[in-house]
Amino acid sequence: MKKLLVYLDGYKKECVFAPLFKMLEALFELFVPLVVASIIDKGIGNGDKNYVVYMCLLMVALGAIGLSCTLVAQYFSAKAACGFSAKLRHSLFKHISSLSYTEIDTLGTSSLINRMTNDTNQVQTGINLTLRLFMRSPVIVFGALIMAIIVDPSFKASGIFVITILALSLVVFGIMLITIPLYKKVQSRLDTTLLSTRENLTGVRVIRAFSLEGKEKDKFHKKTTALNKAQMLVGRISALLNPLTFAIVNISICFLIYKGAIRVQIGELTQGQVIALYNYMSQILIELIKLANLIITITKALACAKRIEDVFEISSSQEVMGDKKSSNNGYSVEFKNVSLKYKGASECSLENIDFSVKAGQTVGIIGGTGSGKTSLVNLIGRFYDAESGEVLVNGQNVNSYEFETLREKIGVVPQKAVLFKGTIRENMKWGDKTASDEDILKAIETAQAKDVLDAKKEGLDFQIEEGGKNLSGGQRQRLTIARALVSKPEILILDDSSSALDYQTDARLRKSLNSLDYKPTVFIVSQRTASISHADKIIVLDDGKIVGIGKHDELLSGCLVYSEIYNSQFKKEGV
Repeated sequence: MKKLLVYLDGYKKECVFAPLFKMLEALFELFVPLVVASIIDKGIGNGDKNYVVYMCLLMVALGAIGLSCTLVAQYFSAKAACGFSAKLRHSLFKHISSLSYTEIDTLGTSSLINRMTNDTNQVQTGINLTLRLFMRSPVIVFGALIMAIIVDPSFKASGIFVITILALSLVVFGIMLITIPLYKKVQSRLDTTLLSTRENLTGVRVIRAFSLEGKEKDKFHKKTTALNKAQMLVGRISALLNPLTFAIVNISICFLIYKGAIRVQIGELTQGQVIALYNYMSQILIELIKLANLIITITKALACAKRIEDVFEISSSQEVMGDKKSSNNGYSVEFKNVSLKYKGASECSLENIDFSVKAGQTVGIIGGTGSGKTSLVNLIGRFYDAESGEVLVNGQNVNSYEFETLREKIGVVPQKAVLFKGTIRENMKWGDKTASDEDILKAIETAQAKDVLDAKKEGLDFQIEEGGKNLSGGQRQRLTIARALVSKPEILILDDSSSALDYQTDARLRKSLNSLDYKPTVFIVSQRTASISHADKIIVLDDGKIVGIGKHDELLSGCLVYSEIYNSQFKKEGV
């Protein structure tokens, strides 16, 4: 939690004034039992109505002042807590954005979402309540003890207060120490449940297509049951706080009244003093119940804060390193004996990849499922780091580029077409914030998506729903290609991004890409030989290794893997 407190730096004034005004409220509240005792002993005892009215007005004044202090304290604590959580979320989002694919894969998307939302909210609530109550409760508890000593200097009644406070402290802090690790387990189970929920919602069509709703319901039930059991366990332990504190304080009150009645009879105390002592004990009861609930909240907040700190402690495995010298050899992209091994994997996904591509060339990458096609193109933009070997862009090692500089050179269209909620224009400007409507329309035309735009009466102002739900698969793919083209990249990577297009549209797309005036180096990852047959160079992968490099005709006669893929898609003559 200490590491997160830096986000309160801009709210030092609020962090001082919130507990300060709560302490003032508590101090005014401590005078109320004395006023009540005075009303009983002097006003009612002497039959002085004017004195009773005067003291009642004083109580109202103390209540009004206390309320004012409370409102001020609430304002400052809320401002500090909300400001803290806003700064924390921004910083956490920025840090997550700086992590490489490796760290994000390790942490898990669902867990990161949970930490940015639920965990941050828990910490915000913890800070808000801490500023409001953490100082007030001790002031009331120890203040009531001091006032009890003032009321009864003989220490006979105050002894009961001391024993009560010690017993309550033992219960409260003992339960807190037990529940802190349990709350961490609850949050971990919540991550698992959130992951299951996310997978089921995003994959609902697949689940229904295979009629696996029942199986998924059973899996989800098991995970929610495990979460429920963890919550029930920690809930039962936490639930002991209120009855135990009530029991201890009420026993103390009974004992206090019993002793007080005896001392009133023998003249050691007045009736008003006994009532004052009873009120102080009641104040201690109320405040310790508040403190117990506060400690439960703080315990949750501390567990959540630790989970957030764990994210901050993970740094990106990718750093800018090496010299920035480039060899002007005319090659746009070079792979020099490159191997890639994902974190936690037992074997390399790519091994000894070696090839070079000249600027402006079109490269086709083909191979069976799991052969490493996407892994290969991900190394160009340094989304993953190579285990060994070098990847060069314009003769310079990708490890020596600043990330922004490297990725400005590259336009990537991923396997899964992702569009964001907003207008078509807003989505297109992801490629270039300064792009004009003319630039966007040209990119859309090149990507063969003009018919998509013409079908929408709003044109570029057409609202795309989250994930592009209101567009077909082919429309999403063409618009994501257009988004990449808007930035006019030096290197364009199409990672199986035309799989939803028919052969005719795919052919028109390839033809328009060849006619681009800025001549980018194009990498086309595809399962279709028709999509890459025109390429200047075709790389054939099998089980993470290159088994063939060349043009279509050369590979057809000289590469068994390529010819098998081709023949599976285009029947041999006479067959």
